[in-house]
Amino acid sequence: MTDFATRRVMMVDTQVRPSDVTKFPIIEAMLSVPREVYVPRDRREAAYVGENLPLAANRVVLDPRTLAKLLDALDIRKGEMVLDLGCGLGYSAAVIARMAEAVVAVEEDEALAAEAQSLLSGEAVDNAAVIVGPLAAGAAKHGPYDVITVQGAVETVPQALLDQLKDGGRIGAIFMEGALGVVRIGHKRGDGINWRFAFNATAPVLPGFAKDRAFAL
Repeated sequence: MTDFATRRVMMVDTQVRPSDVTKFPIIEAMLSVPREVYVPRDRREAAYVGENLPLAANRVVLDPRTLAKLLDALDIRKGEMVLDLGCGLGYSAAVIARMAEAVVAVEEDEALAAEAQSLLSGEAVDNAAVIVGPLAAGAAKHGPYDVITVQGAVETVPQALLDQLKDGGRIGAIFMEGALGVVRIGHKRGDGINWRFAFNATAPVLPGFAKDRAFAL
């Protein structure tokens, strides 16, 4: 019988805390949420390794360090509404749900979305809802949001998504530039977004977030 609870503590002690993530709500959430529940069954033994875990084509569960540092930089607070894009099987939504008022998780893969909602309900995460739809479209009818998280990489962020942020809201994403990726946190001020570097990380670019390729003659 695998002792996932012990692995969860080890994950926090060896991957999260050493990455300068010390905010209690993040530590508490990552110690509490059973990561192994939210990964494909055949990958449960690898649930706590320190790398991105494949979910489907070009889709991953972000490694624990990257997710923790992203949440740390976004500074999610109780009472806030969060839009979680590309939730996969729901791990990120379950973690964020322990920190925020409510989470709207968007997943465009219908099979992943259905399983995510089932897993979240099974774990009694009643303040997170999974919406099926294009990731890059967000979920405007449930917004505006205090925070938007992107569970994968982007090359560009559509304006339609930025419009769903409240004034003063924050968005966090991994921007891939070739093989290298950087996490940037955007703060909305009026109609503009002020992006700041947070840390380095990599992930596959999510559908709908690739730059249009210019054709060269």
